[in-house]
Amino acid sequence: MTHRIGLVVPSSNVTVETEVPALLARHADARFSFHSSRMRMHQVTPEGLRAMNDQRERCVDEIADAGVDVVLYACLVALMAQGPGEHRRAEEAVTDQLAKAGQSPRVLSSAGALVDGLTALGARRIGLVTPYLRPLADQVVGYLEAEGFAVLDWAALEVGDNAEVGCIPGDRVLAAARGLRLTGADALVISACVQMPSLDLVEPAEAEFGLPVLSAATAGAYALLRALDLPPVLPGAGTLLGAGAYDYGHDRRR
Repeated sequence: MTHRIGLVVPSSNVTVETEVPALLARHADARFSFHSSRMRMHQVTPEGLRAMNDQRERCVDEIADAGVDVVLYACLVALMAQGPGEHRRAEEAVTDQLAKAGQSPRVLSSAGALVDGLTALGARRIGLVTPYLRPLADQVVGYLEAEGFAVLDWAALEVGDNAEVGCIPGDRVLAAARGLRLTGADALVISACVQMPSLDLVEPAEAEFGLPVLSAATAGAYALLRALDLPPVLPGAGTLLGAGAYDYGHDRRR
């Protein structure tokens, strides 16, 4: 059986369709196919994000035509910039739109997946690396704080062009993480953006910082596997996707 995953992505995003399939290809038992629809967006600004979100209904209609099993709205900041709790409102709106088309896939978002991934780890005090311009990064911090997390320290790499975000080198991301004050932190979000490449950084960062490290991509993979009722265990992808995190989350749901 092949599980069909629908991705709604910014038009300039080239990372989520690389990292999420690469992660899920590591699953021991399951097979996946990926079906994308794109919302035009180049500049990661409030105006650009609002214009992108306005294209959501068209993209969801296109994804519905593929008859997918789960949909991931794959732009974290597009929802977090709209104010606290937006991922729940957006997921509900997409669910309702699909229901009117006679379909009932699970609906997820990168924003909600990051919240759920941190919760699954039992993390309350976190550090954060973002690629965004500082005002947008500040909104992401506020969003996570509204969800009950204490953001101990954070970095904004101040990249406004979304195509450039996809080219940020890993050593720059790690350098930003090294500059954070992480004393007392429960986890580090190495990339709070599905466009900023991070997959190769997660395990080295865990070894360096001695903390669980996750990204928008690993959190998205975790959420997709949970939505498909598959064990969210993938090798080489950090604590969140390790067997220990699965056992922890399993125990909490009993």
